[in-house]
Amino acid sequence: MQVAGGAVTIVAMALDSTVHKIRLQVSDLDRQVYGTHSLTVARHPSETEERMMVRVLAFARHSDDALVFGRGLSSEEEAPLSRSDLTGRLELWIAVGLPDVKELRKACGRADEVVLYAYGGRRVELWWKQNEVEARRLRNLTVFELPQEGTQALAALAQRTMQVECTIQEGRAWFSQGDTTVEIEPVPLQVPGA
Repeated sequence: MQVAGGAVTIVAMALDSTVHKIRLQVSDLDRQVYGTHSLTVARHPSETEERMMVRVLAFARHSDDALVFGRGLSSEEEAPLSRSDLTGRLELWIAVGLPDVKELRKACGRADEVVLYAYGGRRVELWWKQNEVEARRLRNLTVFELPQEGTQALAALAQRTMQVECTIQEGRAWFSQGDTTVEIEPVPLQVPGA
């Protein structure tokens, strides 16, 4: 369970998970959403720092007091990030990486909106060529490609304890930690209604 807006995130952790304490300040100029979130993120032993930081990027782009981290790689039936309404209806399912389209189809059946942040350089292009036709049938699926140089630079910011500022404007995200700033511009591959 994770409570945003200044409270500490509590995440079910697998044995040997690496715990990261992140103080994330978000200034989302596109949505007019501002806030500071104290996050506790468990990085599963088989999860890379790049994937973990993509989850943090996704949190920042969708920051909301109801947004929660899933249990990670140890729970395939759970979204890396999700948001439910007060009745428990799953409004938003956020996936990262290059999941099987069957998993995305299942998520689209469970949530009102599904957003995928695909990363991995050339592998994203190959994944999209193989899965585009089936993905386009999923009317509530949005797919963004994250440039590899951006996700790798974001991974380089990862530390056990972090204070990170994220500014979002015109779809771009700037992550700042100390003297280092990383810019990431997600490239939309599929946006419903576009």
